[in-house]
Amino acid sequence: MRVVHSPSQLERQPRAAAIGMFDGVHRGHQAVLQSVIDTGLAPTVVTFDPHPRIALGNDVELITTLERRLELLGGAGAETTLLASFTPELMALEPEVFADRYLRAIGVEAIAAGDDFRFGRKRQGDLELLERLGFAIIEVPRVPHVSSSAIRLALHSGDVVGAAGMLGRPYELDGSVVGGDQRGGTLGFPTANLALEPHLVCPRYGIYAGAALDHRVALSVGTNPHYGGTERRIEPFLLDFEGDLYGQRLTVEVWQRLRDEAVFGSEEELVAQIGRDVEATRAAVRPGPPA
Repeated sequence: MRVVHSPSQLERQPRAAAIGMFDGVHRGHQAVLQSVIDTGLAPTVVTFDPHPRIALGNDVELITTLERRLELLGGAGAETTLLASFTPELMALEPEVFADRYLRAIGVEAIAAGDDFRFGRKRQGDLELLERLGFAIIEVPRVPHVSSSAIRLALHSGDVVGAAGMLGRPYELDGSVVGGDQRGGTLGFPTANLALEPHLVCPRYGIYAGAALDHRVALSVGTNPHYGGTERRIEPFLLDFEGDLYGQRLTVEVWQRLRDEAVFGSEEELVAQIGRDVEATRAAVRPGPPA
């Protein structure tokens, strides 16, 4: 997929555009993108960075990093993504000006977006306005019970299977491997220490099963209460893996919640429980969309 940052980088050609943030690229977003692909026009995404709420100084928990969002959009069939910087100048554009500069200038003829999509100064623009401006509006039925907010709520409760049902694939923790305590190695279970970007959502603390790099992963998310920890740590143990992950990007699929964090009576009890977690991880099943 081609990614550009300005309309001037794109040649004008007949396009159908999906417009929005597409945080998580969940099943609802995928339906919007598929409706664009089905037109037969060049399937194009117009999306924004940073998230408008972040740009306005508000907090938001994102489901995907920008890098992962773009990968998923490409995987869903977008040929081109126009990644517009969400700046004060962009926010101040009248909706008609935005439509001319970012849509008509690149040849957009048809548009799909969520029915709550708003754009332009004071969020005055909507799909109805775009239709009045001469764009064909593609009707996309909502996917029931699927939204970025619902996915965040599921993750806050530790329901990673429910989140996967809405995403259409397992939820992922996507970050960089940084230095850690290296305590897992002394216990016989060497873990990586995964650092997330600050605005990413984090699932409820606990122990999970998942996968990364074609290996099963036993994953600890929390503060390591057995050792009196207070800082959040995300520590994947890749089963049957040999190698150094330090400094690398690592994307961990989170398949199943195994248990809460716990304080054990001894280190031997802790090691025995980790062994049971590893066996549960080997038996875990990858979740996906509902049948």
